[in-house]
Amino acid sequence: MLKLYDAEISSRLLLGTARYPSPAILAEAVKRSGTEIVTVSLRRETAGGRSGGAFFEMIRALGVRVLPNTAGCHGVSEAVLTAKMARELFGTNWIKLEVIGNHDTLQPDVFGLVEAARILSAEGFEVFPYTTDDLVVAEKLLEAGCGVLMPWCAPIGSAAGPLNPTALRSMRAHFPDIPLIVDAGVGRPSHATSVMELGFDAVLLNTAVAGAGDPVAMASAFAKAIESGHEAFGAGMLEPRDVAVPSTPIIGKAAFA
Repeated sequence: MLKLYDAEISSRLLLGTARYPSPAILAEAVKRSGTEIVTVSLRRETAGGRSGGAFFEMIRALGVRVLPNTAGCHGVSEAVLTAKMARELFGTNWIKLEVIGNHDTLQPDVFGLVEAARILSAEGFEVFPYTTDDLVVAEKLLEAGCGVLMPWCAPIGSAAGPLNPTALRSMRAHFPDIPLIVDAGVGRPSHATSVMELGFDAVLLNTAVAGAGDPVAMASAFAKAIESGHEAFGAGMLEPRDVAVPSTPIIGKAAFA
């Protein structure tokens, strides 16, 4: 079981809800993925008026937990206000906190992120911060009150996969008891497996599933890949070696004259 704040979760896949071809495909992808948590943008929920309300009703009918996010926020005050509105609308203290600092890479503004996390944590929010793989920033977020860290492995929507596995490995080693969820940049099931093999606790996806030719099948594929990587890490994998090691012992080998 994965513990996120006071919630115990069975699935290690968190799924975004944006950019699906249709609500029906989104609903089926959520079911096939086995996820218990979906992220929902407040902007997505409110932008369509009545259609936004219908969207949330559809999400609630799936029986999953909602993790609202502050997607698209580029400043502390905007992110804090959006989080407060999301809590009122969705009835949860959970918030995926995004404070974007660069329009091209969508890299987090880590200074604003820490400040917003501190404000929201003091007001009773349980913050899931979208951050970089920087250890100092991670320490500051924990000091600000975060109980979960969500580092990127590549820019949002890039599908590039883990660009700096060494940094991700260091983060896992540095914070052995903190839930770590890779968020952003995962494009293929093999990418998800590789970060789970590093010991991460979960993966959050959106574009890789929603943008696939068959989102429902891709959601299922990612669920299997994430579970496989988690199981492999727990089993204890062999480390790479510089030399060959025979799989058949030489001692006791028959000798023929």
